[in-house]
Amino acid sequence: MPAVTQTVIMMVNGNIGTGLAVAGAFSFVRFRSQQYKAEDILLIFVAVAIGLACSIGYLGFAALFTLIVLAVLALFHSLFSSSLSSAHKELRITVPEGMDYESELGEVLAAHASYCELLSVKTTNMGSLFRLTYDIVLRDPANSRGFINELRVRNSNLEISLGILPENIQ
Repeated sequence: MPAVTQTVIMMVNGNIGTGLAVAGAFSFVRFRSQQYKAEDILLIFVAVAIGLACSIGYLGFAALFTLIVLAVLALFHSLFSSSLSSAHKELRITVPEGMDYESELGEVLAAHASYCELLSVKTTNMGSLFRLTYDIVLRDPANSRGFINELRVRNSNLEISLGILPENIQ
């Protein structure tokens, strides 16, 4: 991100008209309308920096900057996109309102998951049910059926879904 910011500043270089054009381009992007990952925002900034370099006439610099950014992104993607991220699953489970879900489900999650984080709690069915969303990594992915069966016993056979985390879908 600092390299992209430096490139934009270098391209503007005190030109008020270009600075206003860059500000206008960023005002079209609504960062609040959707939850973006840091990589998505970085790609938006990179696209603006490359477009700015091309529009000013620095085509060679834009091509070099594009190649460098692509190489760095490919390197980071290969280093940090491990099989562990695909092991993360999203567990959505509906529980009755009166259930102490932290202790009731905690035992099952501790037995079957090597990693577990509660992402959200949402009321549903006029407040009589809670829909919990977890990020989990199963100890034994082949035994997901047994895991779900144990959860069904605890949540009175209400809805349960186990799937891929939305950010891991490509």
